[in-house]
Amino acid sequence: MTRDRLPPAAGDPLRQAGRRLAVAFEAFHETHYRKWLAYAHLHTGSEEAALEVTGAAYRRLRLCWPYALKQSSVDSYAWAVLKETVVDWLGANGRGTALTQSAAFAVVTRALLRECQQQFALLESQLGLYEAISRLPERQCDVIVLRHVVGYSDAQIAALLGVDEATVRSHASRGKRRLAAALGIATCPTKGK
Repeated sequence: MTRDRLPPAAGDPLRQAGRRLAVAFEAFHETHYRKWLAYAHLHTGSEEAALEVTGAAYRRLRLCWPYALKQSSVDSYAWAVLKETVVDWLGANGRGTALTQSAAFAVVTRALLRECQQQFALLESQLGLYEAISRLPERQCDVIVLRHVVGYSDAQIAALLGVDEATVRSHASRGKRRLAAALGIATCPTKGK
């Protein structure tokens, strides 16, 4: 008895599904790579280490990409993979975050200076600001770093952290107030961000 076979319809469905997954992953990679690299650089303190960490995070994410796509927020799941990879690298290398020493924090200073020109002009040293930022609660620190250093919008930060935009703005506002208190300056007026 011979089985009748249907001709393949427009190619192999498994191959097509694999190609769609690969295209989606590459699009995600292209969208986030530079910002992930900047974030990793902030914590590792070197471009070489940042490249290593970012590459490792993307390799981890690629292995579980079909699972990531099933999550309620792909961005949030992927962000957790990056953060875990950074923490793993720091632990494996016996290091703490290089956030305080990172030259990229000059971007934060410039952004906050623009927003609160007179108050932050009183600072004798940028080091106090860097230290204060690194001592913020994790979510407030993440929001300040992601917004002012890495350059994500509030909507993108909300997706990464798995919260709504109002929560991002709340973390930013609380973080700024804590920074102002830690640095002994008046709270900055809020102008959108």
